[in-house]
Amino acid sequence: MPSTIAQTPSPTCRIGRNVFRASLLRSDVVVVAINHTCDSIEDLIYLIKFDSTHGTLAKLLGSDVQLDPLPNGNLIFNGREIILHSQRDLYNLDWAASGVDYVAECTGKFKTIDLASIHATHGKARKVLISAPSPDAPTFVFKVNSHEYDLHRNLSVFSCASCTTNCLAPIAKVVDDNFGIAQGFMTTVHASTQSQHVLDGYSKKNKRAGRSVMGNIIPTTTGAAQAIKIVLPQLKGKLSGTSIRVPVANVSMVDLTINTDTETSLDEILRALRHASETYLSGVLCVTDDEVVSCDLLGHNSSAIIDSKASVELNSKFFKIIAWYDNEWAYSCRLLDMLHMMATSDAAAK
Repeated sequence: MPSTIAQTPSPTCRIGRNVFRASLLRSDVVVVAINHTCDSIEDLIYLIKFDSTHGTLAKLLGSDVQLDPLPNGNLIFNGREIILHSQRDLYNLDWAASGVDYVAECTGKFKTIDLASIHATHGKARKVLISAPSPDAPTFVFKVNSHEYDLHRNLSVFSCASCTTNCLAPIAKVVDDNFGIAQGFMTTVHASTQSQHVLDGYSKKNKRAGRSVMGNIIPTTTGAAQAIKIVLPQLKGKLSGTSIRVPVANVSMVDLTINTDTETSLDEILRALRHASETYLSGVLCVTDDEVVSCDLLGHNSSAIIDSKASVELNSKFFKIIAWYDNEWAYSCRLLDMLHMMATSDAAAK
């Protein structure tokens, strides 16, 4: 039986809309309700149907799409009714009445246990998964540390980390498990995001974050290197990182430079990564030998696509590993994977 979930995207939420789109390609997770804050249902339908980065919904599904408003204020998608809420106050939501088991918290505003748990305590949802790093919720990266979910089953709020952490963590796990990571530094060359400015303006984050996203390369911070010590505690104090925002709409890159504990070679590291991609990290990690550029990976489901031709070796303990990731689509796929895993694990524990 598929897991039933609800989404809480804001009108500008790229992840929320991609999670909904990705769910339509699956049978194991079904979105039964959406809480949105668009001015009208027609605005919501437009945002779902059309996307400048990922194309039309009809193109994604390979067929014409029925996505229309109903007289009762809900949506109908190809004959299936989807309940709509439009609440800015989480205390007014009753997810249980909508048949919701799990909530994908995609607003980017409710990132702490205290705030996100309102979905469970007042909305009566079973569990909440935050689509962003959280300062206090248990954090999981699918197939990296998601097996530890059982240890936290009694809790109601969890985090799916960030898109960059979901790219970095599988690579770091494979390299550390096989060769040991003595120390390393990560730079994410990251696509533009909704929080950036089209033209120069003020940003609460820092001065450079307020500069125009068009035509600029903007150094900024990333929480991925900090989150990695939560997902892989053995790497605490061994990895740090930074971020560079670049003027592309989507698809980012992780540039991971590492010293290994044991002597090895780039070929051996790539062999270990290929093995992981075909076995225990299948669907999350993959390796390409093609000479790709960023747009070639648009819509790729994998969290980390190792670029074997761009990765380099300085000596037997010093390496640079390059990996691509669709920071919107792949992350949305992992969030759905985590929700399904949580539901399956909870059902088995009954």
